[in-house]
Amino acid sequence: MRYAFFLGCVMPNRYPGLEASMRSVAEALRIKLIDMEGASCCPPPGVVKSFHESTWLVIAARNLSLAEALNADATTLCSGCYSTLKEANVILRGDPAMREKVNKILHDFGREFHGSIDVKHIVEVLYHNIGIEGLRNFVKRPLNLKVAVHYGCHLLKPTRYRKIKSSERPRFLDELVEVLGARSVPYRDKMMCCGAGGGLRSGSPEVSMDITKEKLENIKNAGADCIITPCAFCHLQFDTGQVEIRDKLGVTYNIPVLHYVQLLGLAIGLEPEKLGLYNNAVPTDFVIEKM
Repeated sequence: MRYAFFLGCVMPNRYPGLEASMRSVAEALRIKLIDMEGASCCPPPGVVKSFHESTWLVIAARNLSLAEALNADATTLCSGCYSTLKEANVILRGDPAMREKVNKILHDFGREFHGSIDVKHIVEVLYHNIGIEGLRNFVKRPLNLKVAVHYGCHLLKPTRYRKIKSSERPRFLDELVEVLGARSVPYRDKMMCCGAGGGLRSGSPEVSMDITKEKLENIKNAGADCIITPCAFCHLQFDTGQVEIRDKLGVTYNIPVLHYVQLLGLAIGLEPEKLGLYNNAVPTDFVIEKM
């Protein structure tokens, strides 16, 4: 398996440990990641798309053209990036007139969108291409953890661009957690947003913080050892968000936050240093000690 690796913005700028973890896990699983040199911001579906869809499409199409030049499907660890690239790919494939308009702009920069590749979130690659039983064969260190699984928004919706059985009661991420030996614990409002999306983190930080605090409270009440997310931006909101809530509201949670690939890396025997687990705002020592 080979994939064009789209980094996005949050991962390289705020959480490079996630990139390190993905590269280490990919090597262990024999997935070849190809760097997309010259890639830009995706750009975000909840911000740029909302204000000017045609600009959103052009920038996304340019990024997609980089993966096309590598002759490889694109993959990413960020659900927002996945949403933009996936949806733009589908829209431009199905709308010749819009594709022509976009390519007219791209030609000025020596690029062209063809629609020749697919876009897959890394969770899709793991679940559909390697599979639950395939992953089971890689597990060397079953994890004795109670995990609060957070799906987030953009991995699941809008459903017309996704190939999933249910966006309201999904199970695939829970299954990916449980095959590692951990237990996915139920908690109230599990499918609620992390609080960061749609520009809310920047535009209405108080509201954003309130949503995150509610989710953290529910997760704490469920007795979870850690939070698992498939998204770099959700990861930022839960991890850095806990520090912000502590400093501004005086409420401390100290719930470790891991991206799924970090949890997977632990289970397949990789050392925490290779997974960026010491770079979080909320210490992950408790998770590491339970290995």
